[in-house]
Amino acid sequence: MIDLFIVIVYFAAVMAIAMSGKLKKDISSEEYFLSGRNLKWPSIAISTIATNIQGMQYMGFMGSAYLYGLAQANMEINAIQGILMAAFIFVPLYLKERVITVTQFIEKRLGSEVSLAYSVANIALFSTLGLGAALFWGAYAADMVFGEYFLFISDIQTTRIAALILGLGVFSAIYTFYGGLSAVVRTDIIQFSILLIGGSILLLVSINELGGWGELYNKVPEKMHLHLPADHPKLPWIALGGMFLLNINYWCANQVVLQRSLAAKSLRHAQVGLMVGGVMKYFMALIIIVPGIALYGLLGKDGLADPDEAFPYLVRNFLSPGFRGIILCALFASLMSTVDSLFNSLSTLFSVDIYKRHLRPEATDSEMVQMGRRTILVTLCTGVMMGLVLMWIKFGDQGEAFTHTLNDLRYFVNCGIVVLICTAVFLKVPRHRFALAAFLLTVPLNLLLRKIFPDMNYFVRAMWVILIAFSSLGIPAIFGKQWRGASEWLKSSDRSATRFAIVLAVSLVLSHLLFH
Repeated sequence: MIDLFIVIVYFAAVMAIAMSGKLKKDISSEEYFLSGRNLKWPSIAISTIATNIQGMQYMGFMGSAYLYGLAQANMEINAIQGILMAAFIFVPLYLKERVITVTQFIEKRLGSEVSLAYSVANIALFSTLGLGAALFWGAYAADMVFGEYFLFISDIQTTRIAALILGLGVFSAIYTFYGGLSAVVRTDIIQFSILLIGGSILLLVSINELGGWGELYNKVPEKMHLHLPADHPKLPWIALGGMFLLNINYWCANQVVLQRSLAAKSLRHAQVGLMVGGVMKYFMALIIIVPGIALYGLLGKDGLADPDEAFPYLVRNFLSPGFRGIILCALFASLMSTVDSLFNSLSTLFSVDIYKRHLRPEATDSEMVQMGRRTILVTLCTGVMMGLVLMWIKFGDQGEAFTHTLNDLRYFVNCGIVVLICTAVFLKVPRHRFALAAFLLTVPLNLLLRKIFPDMNYFVRAMWVILIAFSSLGIPAIFGKQWRGASEWLKSSDRSATRFAIVLAVSLVLSHLLFH
């Protein structure tokens, strides 16, 4: 009962905090979508990383770490590459133009046709795979660990998970609907705190069960390498190139992640907030990856039939009541901090990029906010439906780390987004129709490479898709001297921010050398 009591208190606290700043009726679009452009660096750092961490990391990444070891941490710590590019290349340009959405920046550089394609692609991706994956992972993890608490819903697991997907989606939609970005940031602070507490408990318990930190190298030394052989099917070292390019999509062109930076009080607050978030990524790698490796040291390769059961196994077998309730809250926090951000960004994208720009140019701020709220309701439906589809896919193949299946699917769209944002930032006078053609080319190119090289790792395939598509624009630009100089797109708010960036970059290099 103590676990359920903790969860009930958590949900009550989240709703109370979210609704404490319920917005007035006559609110401007900037207040609703960007919190009045008044966010300081601590809020940016905490809310950005809380949005980044979701049930996929706890379940999917930990399961992958059980199979492949420390190499899975590349998907956490290499985020620092994308964070530094966002802080010093992309965000300064966005703030200079005072855009509400990244799409508005794309339109200024590449025209309305390209920006419309860009916005539609993001809306389609976020409202389906984005929301669906977040809802599915949170519900799946909660049922896997605490299924006995939800037996009142049904004796059938899929029915319980479906009900949790719907319930958690509705709960997150309610406070995002009323409070906008301000409510999202306020709740992210408490949710991130729960994430840290729950993750730290699980890390310490798993290491204690293994026998101490030194036992990682005594019992599973083969799992303590960031770089796996080039022919590894999921995480070869050559995949780092693909991760680097895809980080441009996630950290530099993703409305869901960048919304806090766009709402920053100043460039310095945006840059420091993002870099503090980069430091947090090291700790997130610890609490997500290391417990999976420790469990492998305890059980061996045949211990789990489904690697995504690593997290539930640790909680069920090594945590006492009370602590388990905190972990369940951490799971819900990871889910809701992502889902509420997706709702807020989807409402922003549709209201600003589609409704105001193309459907009703004369729309007032009040009408834009109302459309944003309606968008939340519609995307709640699409997200829940996709969550159910992903549940069906997952239960159809439980022998694989599901996180890699989802990555492979979303990268079909993400590759084109990388091509467009790099074209907009680095080329002087890009040809709009050529940029649109390169964007559209990435999907058939991805399918073609998949058919010709069926065994090619999906990160490597994404790397080649991006390089080929962008080269179709970049190579002619070289001969025409159309590349923009670094002085045009590289900007630091002050020397202390620059020094912080250098230290962060060096720490990443040292991590790769130390754990090679």
